[in-house]
Amino acid sequence: MTSTVLPADRTPVIIGVGEVQDRPTDPALALEPLALMAEAIRAADADAGGGFLARIDSLDIINLVSWRYDRVAARLAERLGISPARGVYGVVGGETPTTRIHEAALRIMNGESQVAVVTGGEATNAVAKAKAAGVELAWTPPAAKPENPINPLDHVTPLAMRHGVVQPPQIYPLYENAATAAWGQTPAEALAESGQCWAGFSRVAATNPNSWVRKAFTAEEITTPAPDNRMIAFPYTKRMVANPAVNMAGAVLLTSLAAARAAGVPEHRIVYVHGGAAAAEPMDYLLRDQYTHSVAQDAVLAAVMQLAPAGFGRHELYSCFPIVPKMARRTLGLGLDAALTVTGGLSFFGAPLNTYMTHATCAMVRSLREAPAERALLYGQGGYVTKHHGLVVGSAAPEAASLMQPVSVQAAAEAARAPVPALDLDYAGAATLETFTVVHDRDGAPAYGSVVGRTPAGARVFGRVTAEDGATMAALLTLSASPVGSAGQVTLQEDGLQRWAV
Repeated sequence: MTSTVLPADRTPVIIGVGEVQDRPTDPALALEPLALMAEAIRAADADAGGGFLARIDSLDIINLVSWRYDRVAARLAERLGISPARGVYGVVGGETPTTRIHEAALRIMNGESQVAVVTGGEATNAVAKAKAAGVELAWTPPAAKPENPINPLDHVTPLAMRHGVVQPPQIYPLYENAATAAWGQTPAEALAESGQCWAGFSRVAATNPNSWVRKAFTAEEITTPAPDNRMIAFPYTKRMVANPAVNMAGAVLLTSLAAARAAGVPEHRIVYVHGGAAAAEPMDYLLRDQYTHSVAQDAVLAAVMQLAPAGFGRHELYSCFPIVPKMARRTLGLGLDAALTVTGGLSFFGAPLNTYMTHATCAMVRSLREAPAERALLYGQGGYVTKHHGLVVGSAAPEAASLMQPVSVQAAAEAARAPVPALDLDYAGAATLETFTVVHDRDGAPAYGSVVGRTPAGARVFGRVTAEDGATMAALLTLSASPVGSAGQVTLQEDGLQRWAV
């Protein structure tokens, strides 16, 4: 890597961040997502010193779920009274904020943009409260044909739907339970690690004025099932999963170093973009090579570590479920006591669906302004351990080569991928347990489970476990020893699905 520094007019920097939180007691008074995002962008402009709003030539909007619009970018630009040359409404993915910020920085570096904004907002809390109260929201009418609609089949297969393993809380335990065994932990030890990690996240959220939940929880309060903390899917309780029931928006404003200096932005308020990397797993989780780690995550983190040879002074590791930062910290070589967030995490700060990392970028910028660090890491993830993007920012100017390196490290991920086991859905006979998930009902009782298993020939099976099979449920839910690797029997049922039993 050369030591050539980019010219100031091609050096991308973050100069403004804005966040909005809206929690009226009457849902009829709540702001719709478009209004939230417009307010966040105005706040980012004010944070940069003002005067940049009319100069925005690139507007990226993170995919939103709580209210479905058409012409999303055009509608937001109209609210702001601006006419950017480029306005793009994105696709689904928790990694998309870091991706869009990275792309905006590259456009500035290439001379394709002067002032760019990345924003996202959700009003899930207001929508749910209005529905429960029978209140009609006086917002922009939802579109009959919304832009970039979500198609469940783009993310999970019909087989996954038949098993009822389609939502993030139902899928991430496949990695949690497999990694627990691979790391030589008992489920109790893995749960204790998750509790310690999440307690640290909650302490950060408690000090962040933009958090939805500003309370520090103990590890026991997080991991112990209770009436207000029911088990969602083993081993995750309610406080261990992302909380999307929020009304909030965030915005990040970028420009060139030359433009920032010309506008009088103080040097200590400027945060530089250094580069990053991206890779992905197959969308179908049954086509992953294994569940003990992610080769895509490994490749991304290895690449961003090359951009920070002296290490990172700050970290934000995506935290929809404990397994994600637990895997990432091991790859990064961080200890159990390492600070993994500057924001507070998706369980406590809040999870405005695809746009948490927009808020994490806001928090990181403020953190770097208060206590400069040469390099800091923003790691986002989307799907079901599917899409990964790491973005390096910092208080020091980047070398030209860091921003010019290829973004995709998919080739490195594929080179590390082991052969994917063939899926044999017609198999009946003996099979060992590769990993599993157990979904609980609204009362916190086990409802059903699904086991990914291996035949003696190495093929993969996908076996359903019913709540009535008490012996198998007990074997899966024990805290004393991981059941991964244990023997079971697969049978074919009249519904066409495989069953797995101890």
